[in-house]
Amino acid sequence: MSELEPVSLYPTDGQVAAGLNPPQPSSTGTPLESATVVPLEVESLEREHDQGSRWARATRDLVSGLQTLISAAVYATLIVTFGFQVARVDGLSMAPTLEDHDRLIVNKLVYELGDPRPGDIVMLYYPVNPEKMFVKRVIAKEGDTVRIVDGRVYVNERPLHDDYVPAEFRSHDDWGPQVVQQGYYFVMGDHRNNSSDSRHWGPVPKKYIVGKVKVRWWPIQDARIF
Repeated sequence: MSELEPVSLYPTDGQVAAGLNPPQPSSTGTPLESATVVPLEVESLEREHDQGSRWARATRDLVSGLQTLISAAVYATLIVTFGFQVARVDGLSMAPTLEDHDRLIVNKLVYELGDPRPGDIVMLYYPVNPEKMFVKRVIAKEGDTVRIVDGRVYVNERPLHDDYVPAEFRSHDDWGPQVVQQGYYFVMGDHRNNSSDSRHWGPVPKKYIVGKVKVRWWPIQDARIF
């Protein structure tokens, strides 16, 4: 495992259907993988009195399979139509907020209507290779001055309220000060000592920010709205 482990976020094929095309990368990279999309369960149409015959069991299996396919199609259509993206986290640089293999719902329309805010968890194109996608937290917006002293983050000379970062996940690096240029955002992973982020490759242009993480829906016991 590398010292800096970025968290990559793989979009579903619905991204293409929604007309969201990534910026052209400066160099050839690995094609994006598709995220695992798990359809919601639907109520079974099985009838108890059908259980006696082999034909009835085969019919129930067929109906169940069709239900699953129809459910997947319906939910995928709703997600694409209303500007949402289902994605899977791959990595630990946003731990403990997001863990490896968490499933997310990302709102891709929210930043068409407004700008990212500090504290937002966002899905973005990796500036060094835009064929990859990461998930990070917005720390500062354009015009803000960011400075890091022994791992403590200051925005406009005020300490960042980041109690979501456990002590054992904090870094002890020094960085800046640097003013975030117009149209850009400074992002970091919550696992500060195991995250490749704006400290290493600079602020991110707004056009590279795909959307805001709104829901973690899997694992179901850790479901959360952000």
